[in-house]
Amino acid sequence: MSKYTTGEIAKLCGVTVRTVQYYDTRGILEPSELTDGGRRLYTDDDLHKMKIICFLRDLGLPIDAISQILSDEDPSAVISLLLAQQEEELKSDISEKQEKLNKLGELKSALAQVSEVSVDSIGDAAYLMSGKDRLKKIRMKIILLGIPNTLFQWTAIALWITMGWWWLFVIQMVLAIPQAILITRYYHKKVSYICPHCHKVFKPTYKEMLFSNHTPTTRKLTCTECGVNGFCVEVADPEDKR
Repeated sequence: MSKYTTGEIAKLCGVTVRTVQYYDTRGILEPSELTDGGRRLYTDDDLHKMKIICFLRDLGLPIDAISQILSDEDPSAVISLLLAQQEEELKSDISEKQEKLNKLGELKSALAQVSEVSVDSIGDAAYLMSGKDRLKKIRMKIILLGIPNTLFQWTAIALWITMGWWWLFVIQMVLAIPQAILITRYYHKKVSYICPHCHKVFKPTYKEMLFSNHTPTTRKLTCTECGVNGFCVEVADPEDKR
C-alpha cells in the first residue's frame, strides 16, 4: 500500500498543505501513521477520503456537516446520493449551456451570410434561424425526390455501356425533364430570399430563380422591393408553413 506525506497528498488533491493540516486538526482526516520523527503519513484510503472531503467542500458543505457525514453509519450512501444529485445538476447545466452555444453558433452562421452587421442584419439572422429547420426539411425532400431519377439514370448509363441499351437512357431523359420541372417548381414555391440591401423578404419569378447564379445558400437575384441585383440569402417561404 502506498504512503503519502502531507505535501504529496495535498498535491494529489489540488489543495495546500495548510488545508490538509487543518483537516487533521478538525479530526476529519487524521494520518494513518506517524513516524518516529513525528512525520504524518497517509494511505490510499486516506487519499480517497481526502478526495471525498474536497468534493463535499466544492458542493459548499461546511466542515461540521462533512464531519457528520463521514462519521455516519453509512456515509457512502449519503455521498452516493450527493454524487448523483451533482451529476444531474451538471448534466442540466451542460445541456443548458450547450443549447446557448448552439444558438450562438447558428447566429454567427446566419450573420456570416449578410453583408454587414447592423440592427437589420441581426434581424435577418434571427429570421434565418427561425426558418432553418423548415428550409432543411425542404432541401431534404428535394434530395429524396431526386434519388429515384438518379438511380434510374446511372442504371441506364451502365446498361448502355454493358448491354448497348441506349434507348433506356433516352427514356430516362424524357422522364427526367418533367420531373425536374415539378421539383424546381415545388422548390420555388417553398423558398423566398432576403435582400442584403433593403432587408426585405421577396420571391423572384420561377424563371429568374431557375437560371440565376447561385451558391448552396444564396442566389444572385434582383430584389423586387429595391431593385438591387446581388446575392440574396435563401430562406423558407414565410407564407408557407406546411
